[in-house]
Amino acid sequence: MNNAYDRQLKELLMLAFKKEASDLHFSVNHPPILRIGGKLVLVKVGDNKKLNSDDTKGFATSLMTESQMQRLMEEKDVDFSYKLEDVARFRVNIFFQSGSISCALRQIPARIRTIEELNLPPILHKFTEAPQGFVLITGPSSQGKSTTMAALIEEINHQRTDHIITIEDPIEYVFSDDRAIIDQREVYQDATSFPTALRATFRQDPNVIMVGEMRDAETIGTAISAAETGHLVFATLHTNDAAQTIHRVVDSFPGEQQNQIRAQLSSSLLGIISQRLIRRVSGGLIPACEVLIANAAVSNLIRENKVHEIPLVIETSTDTGMISLNRSLTFLVKKGEISEKDALNYSLHPEELKMLLK
Repeated sequence: MNNAYDRQLKELLMLAFKKEASDLHFSVNHPPILRIGGKLVLVKVGDNKKLNSDDTKGFATSLMTESQMQRLMEEKDVDFSYKLEDVARFRVNIFFQSGSISCALRQIPARIRTIEELNLPPILHKFTEAPQGFVLITGPSSQGKSTTMAALIEEINHQRTDHIITIEDPIEYVFSDDRAIIDQREVYQDATSFPTALRATFRQDPNVIMVGEMRDAETIGTAISAAETGHLVFATLHTNDAAQTIHRVVDSFPGEQQNQIRAQLSSSLLGIISQRLIRRVSGGLIPACEVLIANAAVSNLIRENKVHEIPLVIETSTDTGMISLNRSLTFLVKKGEISEKDALNYSLHPEELKMLLK
């Protein structure tokens, strides 16, 4: 480990913490860059010079263990978490680009915030009360899915005497047991893969299972089976809305299995939360959410492969707690939280949003 890089790394991570930056980037031909409030910001530290390939490799070496370095060399990118003393944690991705090493570090707050503190819809409390079922938190990358899922798990931790198992790559938020027992398993460190860790939970007596990311049909199928057999399962997917999420789940399987998956999903799904983080007028970020609650009508549409009708069910079921993304955006604009321009940029149906804003 190079002491100069180690010292400067800690200085930069501390700066990221103090400035509440979401991310820190090391890339060749650029100085270190922070992302603050959704924008990339050049922050002057030390000589502020542009990094060369030796510099980015030096920072990467300061961050990694020998086994992580070996995985980087074999697989050309590696994910892990890094703890800055007792101050903050970072999710780290180190990867090769144009033959040089780059690093992207995402800050994970030490304290897990509540549903209210995150400005999430109160209806989300309902998902933490269910004895069993499948809850999906979706949205593009870097839209706060892990933070929302942590808030739900932490609420269960404070309210229920359950056994919770999380399967993550890497572990992001660290939970402290309250009323629940929480076992956090990190893929590659504590398990060889998501599917093997998920299958093993059937022998570990969990009430609640959290799957950091569903990357393949085997993980998705096992998660649905776990929800069917009496477990409350939370998982994330990189999809844009509820309808697309259901299509993604079903389309992960071969054609001859899809009817069976639709039937399983229709009986086990509790709801889908799809979210975006949008710049606040006053600074910082605030979530806009679509919320689908899987009632009898939704279950029938999934079973009968009429998923294209789900947006209409969401739009006409606000009295039961469902929220369309456009209604969420409209609410935030009218409260003065976000600009109309940003709302239109994030809307999947901007013409409909213009009507609602009038």
